[in-house]
Amino acid sequence: MADTQTVETEPEKQPKSVRVVLLALMITMMLAMLDNMIVGTAMPTIVGELGGLEHLSWVVTAYTLATAAATPIWGKLGDMYGRKGAFMTSIVIFLIGSALSGMAQNMGELIGFRAVQGLGAGGLMVGVMAIIGDLIPPRERGKYQGMMAGVMALAMIGGPLVGGTITDNWGWRWSFYINLPLGVIALAAISAVLHLPKKRAKAGIDYLGVVLLTVGITSIVLVTTWGGTEYAWSSARIMELIGIGVASLIGFVFWQTRAAEPIVPLHIFRSRNFTLMSVIGFITGFVMFGATLFLPLYQQSVQGASATNSGLLLLPMLGAMLVTSMVAGRITTNTGKYKVFPVVGSVLMVIGLYLLSTMDTGTSRFTSGVFMAVVGLGMGCLMQITMLVAQNSVEMKDMGVASSSTTLFRTLGSSFGVAIMGALFNHRVQDVMAERAGALGSKITEQSAQLDAASLAKLPAAAREAYQHAVSAGTHSAFLLGSIVAVAALIAAVFVKEVPLKGAGPQKSDQEPTAVTPPVVEAV
Repeated sequence: MADTQTVETEPEKQPKSVRVVLLALMITMMLAMLDNMIVGTAMPTIVGELGGLEHLSWVVTAYTLATAAATPIWGKLGDMYGRKGAFMTSIVIFLIGSALSGMAQNMGELIGFRAVQGLGAGGLMVGVMAIIGDLIPPRERGKYQGMMAGVMALAMIGGPLVGGTITDNWGWRWSFYINLPLGVIALAAISAVLHLPKKRAKAGIDYLGVVLLTVGITSIVLVTTWGGTEYAWSSARIMELIGIGVASLIGFVFWQTRAAEPIVPLHIFRSRNFTLMSVIGFITGFVMFGATLFLPLYQQSVQGASATNSGLLLLPMLGAMLVTSMVAGRITTNTGKYKVFPVVGSVLMVIGLYLLSTMDTGTSRFTSGVFMAVVGLGMGCLMQITMLVAQNSVEMKDMGVASSSTTLFRTLGSSFGVAIMGALFNHRVQDVMAERAGALGSKITEQSAQLDAASLAKLPAAAREAYQHAVSAGTHSAFLLGSIVAVAALIAAVFVKEVPLKGAGPQKSDQEPTAVTPPVVEAV
């Protein structure tokens, strides 16, 4: 209770500066989300200059691994030693990694520096969510969901465009250097105007827990990254990683019951709502990142859309997600009710994914846009509500680990989604190509089931038509699987218990400083 009281009285000092803090937090959130999308666009140019094509995947994998492994650790460090210091440290590490990546002279250096960047990135999103959790009561937090969803949509739409523009005009190194001025602005604003109580935990860091969790998460991400691509799913390497991952995570859970200051205190999972939000977050990540991977591929390969503006192809889904998130946030703030959104969101996600699975070579862009919008409406009901309810389910002292655990489950969900839906897609494409184009079809897709625009243009007309049918069949299988998995989110949502949100509603309360929020509303 002492922690809670300290944090609640602190905002009285900063009603005028909260807008600046939130702006800095949104800039930091943008850095975390934009990075992979900008770098992904620049990768062909990077490989052309540095070479090392065989290590290309590690540029992304190193970043993803480091981010996933560091996420829960940053959350716990914030709880133990103070949110502001941990958050600013993660930004500094991210910026150091960005600067070093921009100066890399070979592929090995770039991979190593991307890992450093990923270590910092693990604390960016967690820090944003946990600090917002400290500053704004859950009942008021719904107002700002639209802002966070807007940043997410902007990153997904603008990432490829920004990456292409920077690479073409300034060179690929500026794909990393661009983080520096934005990061410095965020650091300066946070340092000057964010005032949170400093903490000092009596217990030390749970180093054994850190090692076990890191090994477990790394093994899982490598299995989902390598399985079906670098190595066959039944290969010895994948089996070894599965064994190491399972053993490490079992050991981690066992140790967390005995550690003096556990990295992930298991008591937070005693809250039914927190556990259910973790499940829903995992499934949302599974579906969302699978959708953002296969929708542009379908539209480019089958509908003939330009790859240059690939981010804009997702606009119906992301626009619907943004609008729904804003509406859901406002309703939650005004009424204090939120259970309806996970339920409705899950229903819409199941329906939308099923509709996407019905697309074929004759589906128009308008029709596919409508289907995408249905999925976006569902995601808008789920994306921020899961974090809001998860944070509302724990005490203030566990805000960091609650935020990091929810973020981690969503990250792991995206890894599994891309891997499993990708494996299903690739298998289906290769089967259909073999059926429709015989030996030529098998040869075309033996290296990769995903052809770029240049490769597709070189194919004979018959082979190109066969590939379009194959991609349609592959996306059908991937999205049908997604709709089946989304049913689990619906089941979880039904069991959510509507616990009153902490903090003030629209009416003034004697316990919550209402001066915290109006300045931010004006800025929005």
